[in-house]
Amino acid sequence: MRVEIWADIACPWCYVGKARFTQGLAEFAHRDQVEIVFRSFELDPNSPKGVSAPVVEMLAKKYGRTLDEARGMEEHVAASARAAGLTYRTEGRDHGNTFDIHRLLHLAAARGRQEELLDLAYRANFGEERSVFDPEVLVTLAVEAGLDEAEARAVLADDSAYAAEVRADEREAAELGANAVPFFVLDRRYGISGGQPAEVFTQALEQAWAGREVEAPAAGAEACEPDGACAVPQA
Repeated sequence: MRVEIWADIACPWCYVGKARFTQGLAEFAHRDQVEIVFRSFELDPNSPKGVSAPVVEMLAKKYGRTLDEARGMEEHVAASARAAGLTYRTEGRDHGNTFDIHRLLHLAAARGRQEELLDLAYRANFGEERSVFDPEVLVTLAVEAGLDEAEARAVLADDSAYAAEVRADEREAAELGANAVPFFVLDRRYGISGGQPAEVFTQALEQAWAGREVEAPAAGAEACEPDGACAVPQA
């Protein structure tokens, strides 16, 4: 079975959703026969490259909230992340264009190190004081994931490197009807949107493996939409 996951490094629910999916996969009897492929999805493709801004300020502006209310939004996500066993910083994170990260993830996929780089990038963005919008940080993460430093630098220096692969992923997402991430596709037959509970993923895997139609989750799960907006508690 192949599971494809469309996500963006800037998406907190993708970070949480991946952890929950991993937990659900661990309870699936045939987990060793599941191939996981990570696909590109930019939440804010029009964000200028090389420019980043504090996440809390971005949230306050986007939702018309005060900085304290924006911090409350971050605490809401942080609670879910920590419940999934993840580290999540609510202060000091930034937000920016993720195209270079996606291009580097395609290089990592070609070298068999995609999930290693993805996990490192998520951890750096949400749990550590390292900005994934800094090219030098990206190179460091690539090396930590087992990639060649010179090759990683060459990809980042050439805006066309793996650009077609990123755009192809994004076109496929649109064709499949993915209007928010994370978005999980099982064997190109079943789609699951949002950071669902681990047990929902286990059930979906079992149903897909048995050839039965996967039941839609009873309730929607948190996700991030293409304009960069993520599900947050209502005032």
